[in-house]
Amino acid sequence: MDAAALLSDLEPVAARLLDRHLAQAKEWFPHQLVPYSRGEDFEADYEWSAEDAALPAEVRSSLFVNLLTEDNLPYYFRTIEAMFGRHSAWGEWSRRWTAEEGRHSIVIRDYLTVTRAIDPVALERARMAQVSCGQVPEPTTVQAGLVYVALQELATRIAHHNTGKVIDDPVGYDVMKRVASDENRHYLFYRDLAAAGIEVDPSGMVIAIEEQVREFEMPGTGIVDFETHARAIAKAGIYDFEIHHGQILVPVVLRHWDVENLTGLSDEAERARDALLVRIDRIGKAGRRLARRRNEQAELVPEPV
Repeated sequence: MDAAALLSDLEPVAARLLDRHLAQAKEWFPHQLVPYSRGEDFEADYEWSAEDAALPAEVRSSLFVNLLTEDNLPYYFRTIEAMFGRHSAWGEWSRRWTAEEGRHSIVIRDYLTVTRAIDPVALERARMAQVSCGQVPEPTTVQAGLVYVALQELATRIAHHNTGKVIDDPVGYDVMKRVASDENRHYLFYRDLAAAGIEVDPSGMVIAIEEQVREFEMPGTGIVDFETHARAIAKAGIYDFEIHHGQILVPVVLRHWDVENLTGLSDEAERARDALLVRIDRIGKAGRRLARRRNEQAELVPEPV
């Protein structure tokens, strides 16, 4: 099904989901969450030290990746507007989504600056590199785009929420929880939009789901030293294969979209579904294996005296 026809068929659904989103959205203000009383001036000769943060390295890695992912908002907006267009409910949604997403980098950066949780010089240099590069996934079809944004938003919500849970600071937890709450509503919009796409174009959507699951990368691709940070984040259990399988692929792809029980698929889509189900099973096995290995290694670490 071509892009214009699919977008036309889904426009009433997008309008309905936008109305639902606006009815459920909650106004909030970044400045009310930031503990400014804990802040101090940064003198000209200030050099950050890990002792300033009082956070484990893996938690700092997660905060670093989460914030720089949010900083790349201009390029995500560009991709979404190019995919949906700027008119009707599609354009209204993409602008509303962008406005809400903009708060996320504001509140996270202000919190990190006030608490000195991350080296501000390294963070700013990484932001400059990230935004100057502007690397984001570029789905080649509307179907692939719908699948990608649904999976991406849920992955981002999970990453933010799990990061908040390992910050030993109630304020930091509240900041990440509030951002994750926004991401969850964005995910629900895209999840249900993709479900409607499956009803309209089941074969095209199944092919797209297989492609996006096969090529999916953790939020933050393109960030300086991303692979190093991603390994640290996985080691901490903030976001890894087991979480990707158990909290994204199973509940969304297998249960909500119910790809295993779709009927009337083309031969190409049937082959894609077969490959998809095998891949999801392999990801689950790999996730459980890596989690066991991580737990075994943790048990070998001697308790502090």
